[in-house]
Amino acid sequence: MIRRIVRDVSSVLILSGLLLVLDAGVTLVWQEPVTAAIGLILRTQVSQRYLSYRTAPLTASNRVALDSIHATDQRIAYLARRELAQVPNGAAVGQLRIPRLGNTYNVVQGTSESDLEEGPGHYPQTALPGMGQTVGIAGHRTTYLAPFRFLNELRHGDRILITMPYGRFTYVVQYSRIVLPTDISVIDNVGYERLVLSACNPIYSAAQRIIVFARLSSVTPLGPARVTST
Repeated sequence: MIRRIVRDVSSVLILSGLLLVLDAGVTLVWQEPVTAAIGLILRTQVSQRYLSYRTAPLTASNRVALDSIHATDQRIAYLARRELAQVPNGAAVGQLRIPRLGNTYNVVQGTSESDLEEGPGHYPQTALPGMGQTVGIAGHRTTYLAPFRFLNELRHGDRILITMPYGRFTYVVQYSRIVLPTDISVIDNVGYERLVLSACNPIYSAAQRIIVFARLSSVTPLGPARVTST
């Protein structure tokens, strides 16, 4: 009887050890699998209302204001300010695509721990695309689908695309830097529109931050941002 109990306990310990090794191996090569599964579930629960004017329509006063604006860039800026003022934390605010990494993610508003569990998070204190200022987005590298795991592989000239309800924005990578977590100067405005992607560095550590800087290259207006002839 005792031998059987010892054998059963040993089997459980061996299996547990193998599972831990497997988890560590998957995390090392790709990402942490348990939080990845949780992340997939959380992504389905994120409100996507603000990704379309069909589900978050313009108000009558918005339409009147747009009718008085005839320059496309100014219409985009107006709609961006409107979006920034109304989107709550945790809701999807746009879509991020990084061709070199093969990643496409919805960006949520906010960078709290719960926000980042749902996907890359937009720093609320920074601008949205189209406002002519710095746009800041943070993301995990090993947990919750690890959207920014390979952020270090981005190179000068790589494209980063963000689609908002009012426009499609293409940014071109300028350079990257490693900074301390306390260095908030990386999201300062610099006189032109740029995108700042931020993640913990090195992988499996929060001792530093890797920052990728990209400058706005082109904009394609969408929806009510487009100027229509009358």
